[in-house]
Amino acid sequence: MNVDPVSRPGDAGAASPANNLALRIASAAVLAPLALITTYLGDWPFALFWGLAAIAVLWEWTTLVAGPHHRLMLSACGSAIAVAALVAWHGRPIAAIMLVGLGALAALILAPRERRLWITAGIGYAGAMLLAPMLLRADDIDGFLAMALLFAIVWTTDVLGFFAGRAFGGPKLMPAVSPKKTWSGAVAGALGAMIVAVLVASLFGTLNWTAIAIVALLLSVVAQAGDLLESWVKRQFGAKDASHLIPGHGGVMDRLDGFWAAALIGCLIGLSRGGFDGAARGLLVW
Repeated sequence: MNVDPVSRPGDAGAASPANNLALRIASAAVLAPLALITTYLGDWPFALFWGLAAIAVLWEWTTLVAGPHHRLMLSACGSAIAVAALVAWHGRPIAAIMLVGLGALAALILAPRERRLWITAGIGYAGAMLLAPMLLRADDIDGFLAMALLFAIVWTTDVLGFFAGRAFGGPKLMPAVSPKKTWSGAVAGALGAMIVAVLVASLFGTLNWTAIAIVALLLSVVAQAGDLLESWVKRQFGAKDASHLIPGHGGVMDRLDGFWAAALIGCLIGLSRGGFDGAARGLLVW
């Protein structure tokens, strides 16, 4: 934990675009199947996967906004996230949410005064990264489909946005925050996500395809907003990547920024319609 994972502008030894793309593809070839396998298995492998992801995000966020030297604060907040994962795995979502709240309280007490709000926001970020997937997957009947649909939406948005933006170019989406993203990539990603989501849903039963397409459009837009939000946060602290944990992608935050946002909104929609016992069904069945 003594090593600052944040890359700064102008770091020496940056990979060429071709090498970086190759690293991105290689990393995705490992991480995507791992995410799908743990989602299919559910139970403790799924809880472990997302617990580790949330703790990694907490470490990256804390190091980004406050530096690498706050071990006590990181230990206290990380412990709250770890125990929340354990409690959520045992089917106690409200207690898990309360534990994330305790982690936020620890941040308020232990964080440097000038960084308290930033670090507290990071606890919420990491907590949502953990609890949104776990609450959706907790639905024994529709949990796997809900997660598979989320992966399909976010990955399609990301991949098509990347390649369409470079192929077609055009006006920038938000140049002050992310100068490489274009409107053409954003639109292509959203339309592609709608098509892929309907195709995935059609493999699992007779869902309302129109509703699935609308949900996919919403979550694709939210995923892109999450990507821009993380880019904005990094710009506030002069960072290019959240860390170097994932070759070609930067950090866990960099890889899951869109998924975090889509999972959070998808989970809230599901909870509002299906409650804690049927969040996935609430998201899928209209």
